[in-house]
Amino acid sequence: MAGPSAEDVKVLGLSLSPFVIRVRIALRLKRVEYELVEVRITEPKSEILVKSNPVYKKIPVLLHRGKPICESAVIVQYIDEEWTDGGGSSSILPADPFDRAIARFWAAYIDIKLPAPVRALRFETEAAKEVELAEQIRQALGLLEEAFVECGKGKGFFGGDAVGYVDIALGSYLGWMMALEKAKSVKLLDAEKLPRLAGWAERFLAEESVKGLVPDADEYQKFYAAAAARTSATPA
Repeated sequence: MAGPSAEDVKVLGLSLSPFVIRVRIALRLKRVEYELVEVRITEPKSEILVKSNPVYKKIPVLLHRGKPICESAVIVQYIDEEWTDGGGSSSILPADPFDRAIARFWAAYIDIKLPAPVRALRFETEAAKEVELAEQIRQALGLLEEAFVECGKGKGFFGGDAVGYVDIALGSYLGWMMALEKAKSVKLLDAEKLPRLAGWAERFLAEESVKGLVPDADEYQKFYAAAAARTSATPA
């Protein structure tokens, strides 16, 4: 692999986190070896996390030669700019300034529109509210269905011929969405209503840079079942 050894690059986070998944995909695209350091994100949080990200104390954090870079969007851009040594890796952000601005816009849109309803749907138990939250997610995806035409320019990915910045931003949520579809019996990426995104999702998950990094629905369900069991066992 190109780039520094795993001793130079560490990712602080958890394998199920969509934000950590982004960083790991970007590093794989750039053929950079790294070590995933799993940290505790509930109190008391891991000392290395608090020390590396004293402002937000959140994952992910990229440690490159001991220096921390925080926030997944910032980290992915850093990776794209840092590892451009011609080792056969592709660029993550578009070269054209306008296309790059559009990619950043839609990645920011994803982080504004998706996290809240996805998180709320995970814990919602009332059927009517589940339907409402699922519709919020579908509406957000509907605009991305249209954006795919502009960004992808008729190719297979938002990044064109290859996985790019918006692909990473949205693709990191696919595991969560598949888990919600299974657990809540709702359809989010409906192939009839969102044919472009449904086809894109299949291609994205089949990419070598992605395989094994986006957990399947069963892994998420096991995680939440274990978390629920721990919560119920905790004394009041």
